[in-house]
Amino acid sequence: MNTQNQHLDVFAIITNRIIEQLEKQVIPWRKPWIEGGHPQNLFNKRPYSGINTWLLGSLGYAQNYFLTFKQLKAVGASVKKGEKGTMVVFWKKLPPEQTSEDTEQQSAKTVLRYYYVFNIAQIDHLPEVVNIPYPVHPISQIGACEEIIEVMPHCPVITHGKQAAFYDPLKDRINMPKQGSFDSVASYYGTLFHELIHSTGHQSRLNRKEIVEPSKYGSEPYSIEELTAEIGACYLNSVAGIIHDEFDNSVAYIKGWIDKLRSDKRIIVYASGQAQRATDYILNVQLNAKESIEEAETAETQ
Repeated sequence: MNTQNQHLDVFAIITNRIIEQLEKQVIPWRKPWIEGGHPQNLFNKRPYSGINTWLLGSLGYAQNYFLTFKQLKAVGASVKKGEKGTMVVFWKKLPPEQTSEDTEQQSAKTVLRYYYVFNIAQIDHLPEVVNIPYPVHPISQIGACEEIIEVMPHCPVITHGKQAAFYDPLKDRINMPKQGSFDSVASYYGTLFHELIHSTGHQSRLNRKEIVEPSKYGSEPYSIEELTAEIGACYLNSVAGIIHDEFDNSVAYIKGWIDKLRSDKRIIVYASGQAQRATDYILNVQLNAKESIEEAETAETQ
């Protein structure tokens, strides 16, 4: 049976949840989930992606292992009284005959789908296997950061000249202040990751409209690209095992994002998806090489 509620505004639900956190001075995509591990399915250990990574990671659980309702029932487990699932979303391709003008679409042939998952802390009677500590990254943080840069295909030239960090799409070049100019190594790499995400938009890489067609400061395309770069940098920080805690957390900054999200309920889902694709490119992950965990799990709920 299909459990999708056609009248449920998924964009609004996700966006309102994020706004609630921002109003509490919490920026969810920056909240590190290193200790709890990358959010993943308990049984197959496949990681969640896109916006689901930090929506699940920001919940604050000791271990970021999750299950669908069908999966937990299959092993004789049950949801603890009063506990509720967390919405997971993904884009699903539709046959041409199923698309329509009023469909909540990312493109002409995709639609936003959702289902719910439960953290192991919300479940009773699970097998003892759940008490497995999340593995620690085997190499140093600096080594992990350098490894990320080394594996990026067609990496842009990185120079250390001007005392400003920026990506120049015309020259396809990143400029960074010297590492000694930063308060910490984590701050240096966190900033570099931000610029690397921008560089993935170059026409020779992912050909992202917001980079190929530069827009004015403060415009919607500009905001989308900045949010893409910030979320993508947070993804890479997590992969490297670093915590870059020198972000702008000012009231004005947070209010700015609240206003953006309220004016466009789709921006956060869209930017998160772009950030995931940019991260996959940098990490040299083969895109579309296999079905995503979100697609696989939702099939179980229908």
